[in-house]
Amino acid sequence: MATALLGRVAAPLAPLASTSGRHAPQCGTQRSLPMPCRHASRLRHIRRRQQQPGAFRTTCVVVRAEGQTSNGSISISPPRPAYIPNRIDDPNYVRIFDTTLRDGEQSPGATLTAKEKLDISRQLVKMGVDIIEAGFPQASPGDFAAVKAIADTVGREMDADGYVPVICGLARCVPSDYTAAWNAVKGAIRPRVHIFLASSPIHMTYKLKMTEDQVVKNAVAACSALVALGCEDIEFSPEDATRSEPRFLYRLLEEVIKAGATTVNIPDTTGWALPHEFGALIADLRANTPGIENVVISTHCQNDLGLSTANSLAGAQAGARQIESTINGIGERAGNASLEEVALAIYLRGKSQMGGLWTGIKPEATSATSKMVSDYSGMMVQPHKAIVGANAFSHESGIHQDGMLKNAETYEIMRPELIGRTRADASGLVMGKHSGRAALAKRLRDLGFTLPDDQLQEVFVRFKELADVKKGITDEDIVALAGDESHQPAAVWDLVDLQATCGTLGLNTATVKMKGPDGILRISSATGTGPVDAAFKAVDTLVGVEVSLDDYSLRTVTEGIEALAVTRCVLRPVGSLAAQGVVENAQGRRYQRTFSGTASSDDIVVASCRAYVSGLNKLIAYIKSQQVDPDIPVAAEQVQRVIAEPVVVAA
Repeated sequence: MATALLGRVAAPLAPLASTSGRHAPQCGTQRSLPMPCRHASRLRHIRRRQQQPGAFRTTCVVVRAEGQTSNGSISISPPRPAYIPNRIDDPNYVRIFDTTLRDGEQSPGATLTAKEKLDISRQLVKMGVDIIEAGFPQASPGDFAAVKAIADTVGREMDADGYVPVICGLARCVPSDYTAAWNAVKGAIRPRVHIFLASSPIHMTYKLKMTEDQVVKNAVAACSALVALGCEDIEFSPEDATRSEPRFLYRLLEEVIKAGATTVNIPDTTGWALPHEFGALIADLRANTPGIENVVISTHCQNDLGLSTANSLAGAQAGARQIESTINGIGERAGNASLEEVALAIYLRGKSQMGGLWTGIKPEATSATSKMVSDYSGMMVQPHKAIVGANAFSHESGIHQDGMLKNAETYEIMRPELIGRTRADASGLVMGKHSGRAALAKRLRDLGFTLPDDQLQEVFVRFKELADVKKGITDEDIVALAGDESHQPAAVWDLVDLQATCGTLGLNTATVKMKGPDGILRISSATGTGPVDAAFKAVDTLVGVEVSLDDYSLRTVTEGIEALAVTRCVLRPVGSLAAQGVVENAQGRRYQRTFSGTASSDDIVVASCRAYVSGLNKLIAYIKSQQVDPDIPVAAEQVQRVIAEPVVVAA
């Protein structure tokens, strides 16, 4: 019975109709034009603003490639519809809801600092996402502060076309939760609170210990309370919807819609559904839930069976008009639907195969966004990952290479330029030891990095150092160097110098020179089982933060003995600081946060030590954002020592 609905076959669906009583935009049709050149896939914006009595109206025509197949056509898409919480006036528009900062951060080792969350949210704006779920404010004071900072800054930065993302906070149907969420996001121009409560028999019986009536009562009470607080944009999710009784879902969703919900999200919490089942679920809810035509239907699909993207697209085809996803697909367990996969699938196939579906995503920002999230979270992207993997546009087979040389469309359905990557420098610049700062800056801009002068100078210095030992500098090398400089947490401790010796005599030694939070240089030496272990112990002696190294990994950017090494360290606070890292997630599970650091260098020991220090800096920044428990004097004393503000040292 619990999964009876999932076996049904979806009936043919009528096009979604606007419930506003207004006509959909007349510019919603798409027409094909000859592609003027091979690089016409880049977005070109033609904007005009119209002032009408009592209203501000914006038109943005986006010219973009549709498929980039042999017909070489482009199409004109309509403007992003005006944001109204409970409806979308263009029946083909799909809102993209990004939950990288909330669900994505629940990946082991993916803890983000407040600054990193702010940076990522600004990058998501460049990508054009409609809704940013900035976090779970009730989790900790630091999480509340981070969500509020995003709402008060990014959530208030409206562009000339009237675009500003919705800033969303997650909450359980508990007064302290949804009150904190509303207080965190209400400073945004478009604030939203996303509440959830489990609806499947197994969750209600074993986790909630509630009856169906109690679940409905709590969900309705939460929606009503948010309306009373002044929240006009409420999203409700019946957790584990794909394993819930259909008749109960109809009832629960009907009641929360009456109580004020404007979006109903249908989560495949355990990644259980198959695409045809999930599409049938959305269709069935549309057909049998009173009032659902007055709200937006959303999907949230986990990737436990590797079907999250397919399920999300099936949901959209069945009538859902919001898709929840994360950059690089990161998230708990096997992760979430990958935003870039969902967005590019709709971008390339939405018109021809999905009834004209489209989104407001700007695909050329994809590569830079993926790189930022990977660097900040420490979650490396697998080489064969769709869209953003290192091998996504690589061809090694002789047959494939022959086809590519004759016509790239023989083996590629899109060009790397579409997502902000380049296969070669069109201007003919070859990067090497004789390249200047201006050439490097141009190449970085081509690769999606616009760095301030101080970071550009640091990258240039390291670029020159690498060019002295490596003959050919690739784009991958440049991206690694740029990410290593621009995607690091704020430096509380800074690694200045490192010297290590190793061999078979058992005297593996490392000496480190570090600048502390007070600006003073300190030196320490230690021995270990190897040079990396010795370097870590020397750092521990200076920093004085008790941590456990939970994971260490290393990969090379390119092939060969001269390749850059990229390392990742995952740290967990232990000892007197262990309690500082324990938080409760949205599902009520208490867990200890871990902190990852990544770094690159042509020296493995240096890369490893930089990554270790990066992880420590992230841990210290997180602890600094929390309230220190006065009942733990040892922990408080230790925290104050490692996060002390720098002081001016007299000459």
